[in-house]
Amino acid sequence: MIVAERKPIEEILPWLEGVRSVLVLGCNECVTVCEAGGKKEVGLLASALRMVFAQQGREVNVGERTLERQCDPEYLDELRDSIDAYDAVVSLACGVGIQFTAERYPSKAVYPGVNTCFMGAALERGVWAERCQGCGQCLLALTGAVCPVARCAKRLFNGPCGGSTAGKCEIGPDVECAWQRIIDRLKALGRLADYETLIPVKDWSKDRAGGPRKVVREDVRS
Repeated sequence: MIVAERKPIEEILPWLEGVRSVLVLGCNECVTVCEAGGKKEVGLLASALRMVFAQQGREVNVGERTLERQCDPEYLDELRDSIDAYDAVVSLACGVGIQFTAERYPSKAVYPGVNTCFMGAALERGVWAERCQGCGQCLLALTGAVCPVARCAKRLFNGPCGGSTAGKCEIGPDVECAWQRIIDRLKALGRLADYETLIPVKDWSKDRAGGPRKVVREDVRS
């Protein structure tokens, strides 16, 4: 899932100077799971904004709404009958949802209420870790399902660098060496011989380096 974290209200407030009404817009998908932008967080931010505006002596209408997704026009269109009542939107969706909301309603100022961090997994309640960078050419079949793009600080494809010690990366004692994990995983699978096979040069044009990407499925396109 996409993992995000809430922005401090002190960062958001300057964007709302002079507005008379603002909609705090949440998303029921990834940001709800990582407890950054769901219905609960919408309520918390809306309440905090109302308190600050009251302390400032400002009369600002703060609305609350949570859509199923902000990256899908079907759900964004649910706002058409109410969006004109607001001067601005603070979106608690990921960066994708924020941008798509702004594209769908170009006359509205849309501001981010979260920082989008990475695609990751829940290690435990309240702890999420990066696992994928969406590189466009998945190598997990070659590396025992441990991603060297997302989990190696140097994005190395053919073994560890010389800086790892006792299974830890040189950038910090709490960071596991991705290639140590890959080797351990291949050994456990009885595939350690695969470690001797060189991974070919990656086609980075499929990554962000190739510019904004698009996937088109003609079989499902309407």
